[in-house]
Amino acid sequence: MTQPTALITTAQLAAILGDPALRLYDCTTYNEPVPPGSDVPYRAVPGDKTFAEGHIPGAGFLDLQGEFSDASAQQFFMMPGVPQLEAAFGRHGMDATKTIVLYSIGTMMWSTRFWWMLRSLGVEAKVLDGGFDKWKAEARPIEQGAPKGYPPATFKASPRAGFFVDKSTVLSRIGDASTVTVNALGPQFHRGLEPSRYGRPGRVPGSVNVSAATLVNPDKTLTTLADAEARFASQGVTRDKNVICYCGGGISATIDLFLLTALGYDNLTLYDASMGEWARDANLPIETD
Repeated sequence: MTQPTALITTAQLAAILGDPALRLYDCTTYNEPVPPGSDVPYRAVPGDKTFAEGHIPGAGFLDLQGEFSDASAQQFFMMPGVPQLEAAFGRHGMDATKTIVLYSIGTMMWSTRFWWMLRSLGVEAKVLDGGFDKWKAEARPIEQGAPKGYPPATFKASPRAGFFVDKSTVLSRIGDASTVTVNALGPQFHRGLEPSRYGRPGRVPGSVNVSAATLVNPDKTLTTLADAEARFASQGVTRDKNVICYCGGGISATIDLFLLTALGYDNLTLYDASMGEWARDANLPIETD
């Protein structure tokens, strides 16, 4: 199995730096802890400080919660309406004619989240394998300071149905033999063995566990497609199933979705609100070991 077409290596990116058609973005957000008893599971902080300390030359910066999420939603990072996204992506100089490359620090999940959002709008992007961590480890060029930005563009979305589902859809698929629901959180949270910052411990009943962390190598790059396929298959995730992925806030599950897409799975969707909603709603069933 070859490299996913939506993945770009550090060497491949280095070869196109300076290309006028390149639109490169740091997508990093940090989930900072909050005091016990807080109404929110964490504080979403944009990675603009670490961007200023060092970024890939020429990169712009995308603030997921600040510009690209529904500010009226109770959960962080919820997919907003198309007009908001068209305006925000356009402000950052993005359109479908450009070579869009996304990266993040510490984990690829912030860049795969933007990749999934853009795909839902009919625009393809590439994700940097290993992100800024691998770029920096290889002693490649680094720039400091605030983003210079790209000239504004007209971003025109062509929305595609089925990329996001809500709790009613997830609830209706429990026990449906044609559907497999995949939890991308760690096994201790999937099994309900540790307290959850999202609310009640546990999982969506009947869901299986393919933790996003198990799909990533120590150097922050993604695992091989062969390894990913084996991990999904061991949990009953097969191409004939409708697959719903979820996590805590609709972010790490996009690593699962990225690899499933690369493997050729077609019927994929994301429960956007994930456990940030499900665990707090006492009317929704929850399962533990």
